[in-house]
Amino acid sequence: MEIKINSSICTKVPEIKIGFIHYENIKVDASPQMLKGRLQLFQESIFFDLQDKPLTDVEGIKEWRQTFKKTGKDPNRYRHSAEALYRRIKKQNYLSTINSAIDLNNFFSLQYEVPIGIYDLDKLTGKEIQLKIASESETYTGLNGRENSLENLIVSCDQKGAFGSPFVDSDRAPVNNCTKNAIQIVYLKPSLSIEEANRLTDSLMKMFLQIHGGSGTYKVVSC
Repeated sequence: MEIKINSSICTKVPEIKIGFIHYENIKVDASPQMLKGRLQLFQESIFFDLQDKPLTDVEGIKEWRQTFKKTGKDPNRYRHSAEALYRRIKKQNYLSTINSAIDLNNFFSLQYEVPIGIYDLDKLTGKEIQLKIASESETYTGLNGRENSLENLIVSCDQKGAFGSPFVDSDRAPVNNCTKNAIQIVYLKPSLSIEEANRLTDSLMKMFLQIHGGSGTYKVVSC
């Protein structure tokens, strides 16, 4: 799978870094008790931390709000997915368990304070994934059940068009218990060095494989 960042992003966010992880022959199932427990405890820890700290001061959340502004998307109206998770926790509306892949994806997103998407690779088409800034007319039906305007959002596209973004993913390639091959897109903090970005992405991949088996390869793409 070839990964590209379109020049439309590089012009506005030249410091962007995106981690891509390709998983093969994984087994997605109900989350093990260890993961459920860690996710619950981590949410409780975040809840207490946010009592004394404005949510928009969380470094990763702040950086991706700034990135939305740079691409022309109002972060007060369109909150990136990591911020949405943190806002839920601030209200003690803790995340329910879904499956091992999505639960771990949410855990990583909370831990690294950035949006992360995971997609069933067998539901995508073509040999290339391209990240670009969406045009005015682009939309898709999201996992939130609504038709979402993608204008000025960073979106991930396959041969058919956009399927994911750091705002909300489409309903086209969700990961479920039948998923065997997947791709994870990590919207890293732009301030990270390339070395830090590679280290974090590699660590995330290894943790995922510990639970799901299979094999994985990763790549960090920048402008």
